[in-house]
Amino acid sequence: QVQLVESGGGLVQPGGSLTLSCAASGSISRPNVMGWYRQAPGKQRDLVTTMTSGGNTNYADSVKGRFTISRDNAKNTVYLQMNSLKPEDTAVYYCNYRPRLSSDNYWGQGTQVTVSS
Repeated sequence: QVQLVESGGGLVQPGGSLTLSCAASGSISRPNVMGWYRQAPGKQRDLVTTMTSGGNTNYADSVKGRFTISRDNAKNTVYLQMNSLKPEDTAVYYCNYRPRLSSDNYWGQGTQVTVSS
């Protein structure tokens, strides 16, 4: 089992910045993929960005150039730096962990990000 604990959500004004963190614990294996998804009210959960343990990244078009994912493999922690935030970025952000060599898939509890003036 793997546990994911997110932190860093909150209320920010349009154009502002916010950093999310997600610490994984338990049976962490490599290679793996860690990342962030988000779900706005009444919408499906969508990919924001992922990063493999080897450093390969993938971003949704809507966040390219504004969001940056990074990770500390020694701490099993992934970060999401969000800049130039827009109201449409408002959502619950979920951390995700997937080992590459199994079908397991783990989610954090979610952290609310609200972009509003």
